[in-house]
Amino acid sequence: MNHYKEYRLVQKCLLQIEEKLGWGIAKEWHSEMFIELSEVIQKETQVLLSSTTLKRVWGKVNYKSAPSISTLNTLSQFAGYDNWRDFKIKSEDNISENRKIKPNDNKVKIFGYASIIALFFISLFSVIGINNKEEAGFDVSKITFASKPVTKGLPNSVVFDFNLNGVQSDSIYIQQFWDPTKIIKLEQEQTQATGQYYYPGYFRAKLMIDGNIIKEHDLFIKTDGWLATIDYEPIPKYIRDKSWSQHNLSFSNNVMNEIKSSTQPLISTFHYINSLDSISGDNFILNSSIKNVYREKWAVCQKTYVYIIGTKSALIIPFAISGCISEIEGLISEKTINGKTNDLSSLGVDFSEFRIINIKTENKHLTVSVDHKKVFSTQFENSIGDIVGVRYRFYGLSEVKNIELYNKSEQNIVFD
Repeated sequence: MNHYKEYRLVQKCLLQIEEKLGWGIAKEWHSEMFIELSEVIQKETQVLLSSTTLKRVWGKVNYKSAPSISTLNTLSQFAGYDNWRDFKIKSEDNISENRKIKPNDNKVKIFGYASIIALFFISLFSVIGINNKEEAGFDVSKITFASKPVTKGLPNSVVFDFNLNGVQSDSIYIQQFWDPTKIIKLEQEQTQATGQYYYPGYFRAKLMIDGNIIKEHDLFIKTDGWLATIDYEPIPKYIRDKSWSQHNLSFSNNVMNEIKSSTQPLISTFHYINSLDSISGDNFILNSSIKNVYREKWAVCQKTYVYIIGTKSALIIPFAISGCISEIEGLISEKTINGKTNDLSSLGVDFSEFRIINIKTENKHLTVSVDHKKVFSTQFENSIGDIVGVRYRFYGLSEVKNIELYNKSEQNIVFD
């Protein structure tokens, strides 16, 4: 395969970034993870690389051209270097120094650290695959993998029970499909492990051995009714109000004052994650009325996201005021929509007053309307599965009321 001139050096930089993140194999990264990576890089470097750009660099989309120097500089800075030139010089120095030590350890020379080498081989085996799992040296049918949350609500811990009978490997871990931070390294002799969850969601737990998915199952962290979070890092602040319902979600004056006093951007989110009577994400209607109640300083763009969480994927519909549509990005099942590379001006909405948002899918065709006027539509190929929750996410604070969810037969679903 033909690659651009500095392809191998770029791959080395990407491997160092993957090691820094600890999110597991890049081959397994979902589109939402690249959206999160874009946010993480921007927060650390003050430079925005869109998820589309990141997917191109990581080879998730067919794109043979070399990354721009500005992209390489930003990636190098995120990896811990001054710029791309600094990364290249130090990489060449490491290779030259290691050549003097041991001429036969080629991979050690290139990557320097054993952990990076391990990640390299995990990625390699993921690409090659195992045609016959018995080639791995163990009987897959004898391996068990299950999990259970220890309580209801949040925060929550999950206990994973497993039997690694016959496995001889130093690359065993549990990976979540949705949340890139949920990576748990395992030892051969282990039979249990625990994971900590601070946010609700529908996860896909995978037992990975040598980069291959051996066992997987669904993991459901539910909310007890509506839950709000102020998304501090690494642990959010939880807000519960018994008066909340699908007819009225709003924050107290105390929360408003807390948000106003922050000099750094804060994200607030309303979550409802629970079983919803097997509503297909391919055929549904979601109506909501949304109003932004804090839009000063860092919240001036009124960035607003409506999430429809499915058992297989998700829909993330982004909005912002018209002057900020370049900064928004969403997810439509298998594909992203990006304000940097697409005209998303139709999703420019001023939420200073209540606006009626209608999101509808019909046979995997998505239509978004604002105040009964269609503003966006697209087709998606991969089903998001059954709907298991909705989220309303804001930079700043907003109110939501009159939430109505209908199935294909237009039966109204009640959020208990």
